[in-house]
Amino acid sequence: MTSDSGRSPDPAGLPEAEFAFPGPLRDALVAAILDGRKTATTSLAVEYERAGEPLPEVGGRSAVVDSAGRPVAVIEVTSVRVVPLGEVDDAHAVDEGEGHTTAGQWRTAHEEFWHGPEMRSALGDAAFAVDDATPVVLERFRVVTDLRTA
Repeated sequence: MTSDSGRSPDPAGLPEAEFAFPGPLRDALVAAILDGRKTATTSLAVEYERAGEPLPEVGGRSAVVDSAGRPVAVIEVTSVRVVPLGEVDDAHAVDEGEGHTTAGQWRTAHEEFWHGPEMRSALGDAAFAVDDATPVVLERFRVVTDLRTA
């Protein structure tokens, strides 16, 4: 894909969009972004709080990085909502592009990730756990530039 102006934006200076941790899961998520299957993502609100970072904003752009830290695409946020985890619906689960057809399947996979040692370490909380009331950030985005072909 190309940017709306027909020019390829320079990813330098854009914030990095990291999906999962480097490794097979990130590689699969990045591939799903690049082939158009993944147009949504979910983060824990606590991730932004602990990092002292603002929530994504509609129109914001970032450079998607692969497991090697290379920018592979520029994405633009099209929607942001903060909801309790228990309110994530099937449509959002499907749009995450991971092959889940229901919010229940999606939640099982995401809880495994969020309760895993890498996330608990990143949050600095070895006992971190989510429940229906946990605030999550539901983000929708579109690819504005595929940097592999730009």
